[in-house]
Amino acid sequence: MSETVAATGSAAKGAALETLDPEERMSQDELRALQLERLQWTVRHAYENVPLYHRRFDEAGVAPDDIRTLDDVQRLPFTTKGDLRETYPFGMFAVPMDQVRRLHASSGTTGRPTVVGYTEGDLQRWARLVARSLRASGVRPGMKVHNAYGYGLFTGGLGLHDGAAMLGATVIPVSGGQTARQVQLIRDFEPEVISCTPSYLLTIADAMEEAGIDPRSTSLRIGVLGAEPWTNELRAEIERRLGIDAVDIYGLSEVMGPGVANECIETKDGPHVWEDHFLPETIDAETGATVADGELGELVFTSLTKEAFPIIRYRTRDLTRLLPGTARPGMRRIQKITGRDDDMIILRGVNLFPTQIEEIVLGIEALTSNFVIELTKKGQLDAMAVRIERHPSLSVSTCLAATEVLRKRIKAHLGTTVEVRLEEPGALPRSEGKYKRVYDLR
Repeated sequence: MSETVAATGSAAKGAALETLDPEERMSQDELRALQLERLQWTVRHAYENVPLYHRRFDEAGVAPDDIRTLDDVQRLPFTTKGDLRETYPFGMFAVPMDQVRRLHASSGTTGRPTVVGYTEGDLQRWARLVARSLRASGVRPGMKVHNAYGYGLFTGGLGLHDGAAMLGATVIPVSGGQTARQVQLIRDFEPEVISCTPSYLLTIADAMEEAGIDPRSTSLRIGVLGAEPWTNELRAEIERRLGIDAVDIYGLSEVMGPGVANECIETKDGPHVWEDHFLPETIDAETGATVADGELGELVFTSLTKEAFPIIRYRTRDLTRLLPGTARPGMRRIQKITGRDDDMIILRGVNLFPTQIEEIVLGIEALTSNFVIELTKKGQLDAMAVRIERHPSLSVSTCLAATEVLRKRIKAHLGTTVEVRLEEPGALPRSEGKYKRVYDLR
């Protein structure tokens, strides 16, 4: 690989990264020049070492030498999750297995899992980017990080762990689940930072309240939250209930894991993409055509520095906009991702996302954030019901009146009629990781 790429992975583990990385301070011209150099290396590396990319590039009539500008990335074919499943388990690897130091994989609940690999250099770069992300979130060396992301094949737990250690933080590797134990350890170990999914943090807050603990009274000051779409309304709810700053970390295993992009605590206006390592695009999900920055589209990533598992124009299915940088002016932001095009519900000709229901729910004070969506058939027509728990401190009649407000607001905002059912507190499942919000019973 190029000397520029290799140098990025040479940071010693345990280094305290108290200042911005040089790449975070680059001008856009400097950054684009670095991206082009790394893109050219990546395309050649993938073409020469991954049979699928060699074949696809040849079929598209494009060769590594044809990549002369960043816009030339649009000449390259897309990569999809289907490609990764078809080459299972190691067909996308660009280095021999004796150079692979770790494997991660998706759950594989909808088919073969997607498997990704990392060289030692990849692991170093990943840890450095997570350290950068945590620092952007307000985490500093010496802080204690309660890591409630799942460990194992899921990238969240180990990814956050290594990055926090590189930053110089103290890691508490709790993993997911055992919520009562999470509460006890937060009380006993007094961490300043918690990392988990936003839905699971609300589950922890519920458990604190059930134990007679005010969630705002703990040592927690920062939540580094991701791995599922969440709205700014949910951020406000989390910050209100726990008295913390809730910051969005973005990533996906096929591209690296957590740390592909991260919000900065001083602005909290959408994750900045670490563009020195990832080239983002947005496309029209139907046609595949590139859309301009600022327009809504499907997010696509090309890795720029990955050795074991280079990824070219990977279609994430996440819907967002590319926006100018703010806290890191040279690097673009992505608008906070609140939906995926494969999460979209089509109900009697109306397109909607679960996060749109979440936004409406959180705007009604008498309702809790504990709700699920059920899709059923009534005759030949699709039907949707929102099951939501009543607030334990309010009367049933007050909560019933709030459900009627919810039904009317959904109709007004989304243009479709749904049933709203009030449930008793604790009746619905609680998140212990990624929360399942939609149950399709059709």
